[in-house]
Amino acid sequence: QIQLVESGGDSVQAEGSLRLSCVASGYIYGDLCWAWFRQAPGKEREGVGGIDLDGSAYYVDSVKGRFTISKDDATNTLHLQMNNLRPGDTAMYYCAADHNYVRCANHRYDFWGQGTQVTVSS
Repeated sequence: QIQLVESGGDSVQAEGSLRLSCVASGYIYGDLCWAWFRQAPGKEREGVGGIDLDGSAYYVDSVKGRFTISKDDATNTLHLQMNNLRPGDTAMYYCAADHNYVRCANHRYDFWGQGTQVTVSS
């Protein structure tokens, strides 16, 4: 089992920045694939982006050029640097991870954090 704990959520003004972190602990063997998701009230959960097992990062179009995902393997930590935030980015942000090759290849994750709230005001 892997436990994920997110942090860094806050309330900010539009055009501001935030850095979210997600720390993995527990029985971690091999490499992890990671992802960030978000869910706004009344909306479906949306994938923000992630890092595949080969280390490549990917993003949903709406955050490209504004958000950057990085990881620190030494500390099993995933980061989400969010710049030029917009009110539309307001959501609960969740971290997800897995170490199964097939699930990672399909961007499916067995392990999830509890979420951290990001609120962007205009």
